[in-house]
Amino acid sequence: MTQKAIFDNDRYLREQAEEIRQRIRQFGDKLYLEFGGKLMFDYHAARVLPGYDPNIKIRLLQELKDQAEVLICIHAGDIERKKLRADFGITYETDILKIIDDLKKWEVRVRGVIITRFEKQPAAVIFKNKLERRGVDVFIHYFTKGYPTDVDLIVSEEGYGVNDYIPTDAPLVIVTGPGPGSGKMATCLSQMYHDNRRGIKAGYAKFETFPVWNLPLKHPVNAAYEAATADLADINMIDPFHLEAYGTQAVNYNRDVDIFPVLRRILEKISGDTCCYRSPTEMGVNRVGFAITDDEGAKTAAKQELIRRYLRYQCEYVLGLSDKKTLQRAELLMKEYNLTVEDRPVVGPAREAAEAAEQDPRLGSNGACFGAAIQLKDGTIIAGSNSPRMHGASSVITRALKHLAGIPAKIHLLPQNICDTVTDLKTNILGGKSMSLDLQETLIALAISAISNHTVELAMEGLKEFRGCEMHMTHLPSPGDEEGIRRLGVNLTTDPVFMSNDLYTM
Repeated sequence: MTQKAIFDNDRYLREQAEEIRQRIRQFGDKLYLEFGGKLMFDYHAARVLPGYDPNIKIRLLQELKDQAEVLICIHAGDIERKKLRADFGITYETDILKIIDDLKKWEVRVRGVIITRFEKQPAAVIFKNKLERRGVDVFIHYFTKGYPTDVDLIVSEEGYGVNDYIPTDAPLVIVTGPGPGSGKMATCLSQMYHDNRRGIKAGYAKFETFPVWNLPLKHPVNAAYEAATADLADINMIDPFHLEAYGTQAVNYNRDVDIFPVLRRILEKISGDTCCYRSPTEMGVNRVGFAITDDEGAKTAAKQELIRRYLRYQCEYVLGLSDKKTLQRAELLMKEYNLTVEDRPVVGPAREAAEAAEQDPRLGSNGACFGAAIQLKDGTIIAGSNSPRMHGASSVITRALKHLAGIPAKIHLLPQNICDTVTDLKTNILGGKSMSLDLQETLIALAISAISNHTVELAMEGLKEFRGCEMHMTHLPSPGDEEGIRRLGVNLTTDPVFMSNDLYTM
């Protein structure tokens, strides 16, 4: 079935902007607003809430741009470890560069980059130099002495006082980062400390999309957040402070609840006044729950995300990128909602295609057989397998292109001579092992063929229809397949199976 939109972006944009404006008025001179999650390209939210604009936060900032400027935080340890943003396949430091460029295009002012928990890590020093030599202001923050128990030391010249102060002039300062643990909250509090010493009255608030505070604790949308942060061991819970203060239930997560008593004391120590917040939920400005137009649709979409996350953690585990506990947390969520991987519509067809290829004497004799399947926006599922000519991902995408263009299956989009030329380049000139074409190579070959073949040109018009489609492969993708699928905007899952027993491939 075609997935319908269940989220009202216009309502969300309108209510969220007003909520932020009210919070700015509440604090007077300045508001530091910590942005949790992804500032741009929030594909998790788009998958869980179909119709959600992945860039709605940046649209929100553009609406507030006359009042706002942005600080971007990155943990020095993440630079040193080359931590990846999985949806783009780029490091956090590269994502910082992308964020700065994207914000400029949206005409949102970036004040600078803060490298947090800096200990002169070599990679962090190089990154600092690179930014400064490109004209970007860089500020250094250190691990906060006394944190989290000794509030008197934290709020002192030996605590927040050792951090660089970032002069800002906008009433709204957005503090963001490429991922969790970037040091966003500490940056907000450090800035408030320095502002207070300069006679500037500043406040703090938090903008988190998930968990959704006004949805039930066990709602699948909130469970999907737990799955997305299984590596952090986040657990959703009823906010006890909110329940005690107001007698109503609100959902938050363990890290925010655990740190709230300390955070409240820090805020009071900085300002010298009683904290205006009685609960961590009250600190947040989040209207996402009010823009969901179809609760059942949201539940269905969120359950699919639970399956995606479980499959992803399986693959990350065999690749050494995550531990057993992370995988077990995702598995427990699957069991809690009575889900299996076969509840993802493209899993069964992909596995069936692999089994069929093994029985085909033309294919099975050529080594391991792998399957792939994609679900198009109209619900149609197209499956295929690898062959001596192309990878499984290439086979499925070309078949789907023919389906979308109404081209008979027996017509080949790629002439044999083009395939032979690319294969010769790969193996005999560049020294590659694989003769068959991966998805990136296939797309390039199709683009070349389209110059002289109107049928291929017609088929290529369907490439834009793949964005947001669901796909499953029975093996871990090659780099060329992974990059091609990512650029097409397809939501890919795979089984935790390697393409070969070789430890190194090229």
